Amino acid sequence: MIAEIIAIGSELLTPFRQDTNSLFLTERLNELGVQVAFKGVVGDNRDHLVSVTRIALSRSDIVIFMGGLGPTEDDLTREAVAEAMRLPLKRNPDIVADLYARFAARRIKMTENNVKQADVITGAAVLKNNNGSAPGQWLEGEYEGKQKIVILLPGPPVELKPMFVEQCLDRLRVKVPQQFIATRVLKIALMPESECDARCAPIYKEHNAVQTTILAGAGDVQLHLKASADTMEEAQQLVDDLAEELEDELDDRVYSTKGESLEQIVGYYLQMRGATLAVAESCTGGLLSERITSVPGSSRYFLGGAIVYANDLKTSFSDVPPMLIAEHGAVSKEVALALAEGIRKRCNATLGVGVTGIAGPTGGTPEKPVGLVYIAVADGKKPEVVERKLPGDRDRIRFYASQQALDMVRRKMI
Repeated sequence: MIAEIIAIGSELLTPFRQDTNSLFLTERLNELGVQVAFKGVVGDNRDHLVSVTRIALSRSDIVIFMGGLGPTEDDLTREAVAEAMRLPLKRNPDIVADLYARFAARRIKMTENNVKQADVITGAAVLKNNNGSAPGQWLEGEYEGKQKIVILLPGPPVELKPMFVEQCLDRLRVKVPQQFIATRVLKIALMPESECDARCAPIYKEHNAVQTTILAGAGDVQLHLKASADTMEEAQQLVDDLAEELEDELDDRVYSTKGESLEQIVGYYLQMRGATLAVAESCTGGLLSERITSVPGSSRYFLGGAIVYANDLKTSFSDVPPMLIAEHGAVSKEVALALAEGIRKRCNATLGVGVTGIAGPTGGTPEKPVGLVYIAVADGKKPEVVERKLPGDRDRIRFYASQQALDMVRRKMI
């Protein structure tokens, strides 16, 4: 069975409000073995709602509506779903009585527009709202010759979540054929999405039972694997078999196989080796340190460091010789190496990282354009430095540089 989730509200089509309920519902549905195939957002327009409802009913077994069940003129979910299914609405006197009692308990006079919340689609079961005024509705019926489950839920998360857990999950378990969904996420550092897919597609195409999705970010590609089966063991085996083949192909470019962040993985390796880390950051401005310290327990391996924007601080905090800066410039591989080694010695750390570059949008020259970054890692034996010309705006360049630095530490620990 496949499900469709529709969020209703014109405010969700603005930059100021976003739907988070669908994430919660997707997780709960996946636990039942239900695949969410479609998600949508619709404004408060009855014609649009009717159209979207008919499309959803034509292609999905379970359709869940979120929002639009309140007392105002723009709350149109009940009316639109009833029209799309060609079913009349009937006012439920018990709900009307509950509404009057609710307002009376708060010593507030109830306006007449509230009673529209008591309109129930013919044949629907009422889902009691213990955290608000608008009840939900559960409807099982036939649409174009096929059985459908239609669920109407209130929009506020504090109302939607308990209503779904307490009154919908058990109903769904009875109706849904038992299936189990297993997932895996492989994270790959610093590989273009196109290269990753070129190497992986011949492998995952042979595993038809596993759905593979590739997501690309700054310095990061993720392979999301999902499979369903009659048992969790079988589903898990399907994704694990594919994950193993993909890991063999990509080798050490895979830094995480269970969803961990790169900073978490770096922390694991540093602790395993009994190693410590210090950083000297220029263009990343503390972002690298922030990412490292976002991991609980990072004090066991991260000693600290310095943000050395000014050249004088590169010298005083990381012992970079002024003549080195004068000769090669602050943005250079020589200065990056000196930053890494200087902060390593100053903090008495196992590893030191130095980052220097031009994050933009100004400050670039033809010789040293915006996006030019040097990252170095020093271990007191064999230092490493890379030059990168990174695309994007200031935030993207800074994040990518921090990603490169973390991956260099990971590789050094491997």
